Amino acid sequence: MQSGTQHELANGRMPDGYDDGCGDGSWKAPPIEPSPVVTGMTEEEAQRWLGDVLGVSRETLDRLDRFRAMVIAENARQNLISAATIPHFWARHIVDSAQLLPLAPVPGHWIDLGTGAGFPGIVVAILREGPITLVESRRKRVDFLAESVKALGLSHVTIHGGRLETLKPQPCSVISARAFAPLHRLLPLAHSFSTAETVWLLPKGRSAREEVESVTGLWHGVFHVEPSITDGEAAIIVARDIRSHQSRQEAKKGRT
Repeated sequence: MQSGTQHELANGRMPDGYDDGCGDGSWKAPPIEPSPVVTGMTEEEAQRWLGDVLGVSRETLDRLDRFRAMVIAENARQNLISAATIPHFWARHIVDSAQLLPLAPVPGHWIDLGTGAGFPGIVVAILREGPITLVESRRKRVDFLAESVKALGLSHVTIHGGRLETLKPQPCSVISARAFAPLHRLLPLAHSFSTAETVWLLPKGRSAREEVESVTGLWHGVFHVEPSITDGEAAIIVARDIRSHQSRQEAKKGRT
């Protein structure tokens, strides 16, 4: 059984031989196959998952716990997270962020868009040594992220306190965005930071398949819908080799 659904979009059509029952070869996102999703994960199970799956050390768990305490304390001053999620912090925020790491086991520069309270960006930075840029435009959030980075000793983290459009484009190995923008808006905004090898990791709710459908014919690449292990109704869009329809047509012309 596959853990997700993968398709390659090309001019809004699937590869030869694909039949979605429509008879015209046009692409439609099929249902996500059932997979081993962890539901009702307790805080103890969440911490155990970090050790069993990612090999997280006790020292790193302590650092994650320090960050958890910082978020909860700051939440009294600004609304970083829903108060209802605090009793489930390890599962709802830390593991929900950490589950992205096995989906992009690549070195290089990671950029996290709309980092907000630090999810997934700060969690990724605690668990991964490579350089990471956090992009956040809200001043109070930026201040909190800066304090967290300093307190946690995350010297490999850079914070861009402004809109993504004001950041000079640079090729990144991974682009992540949690609740930043719908896919049809995100791809044009962030495409200048990607290459053919860039892995896009985009946690979504129930809208994942519909969002992939929305860019059919406009953007091309390999899109994989991976169920979230922390929420049975959520999913993660994993994409690579993303190209706009225009750039793809220009590349074709250059080869002729």
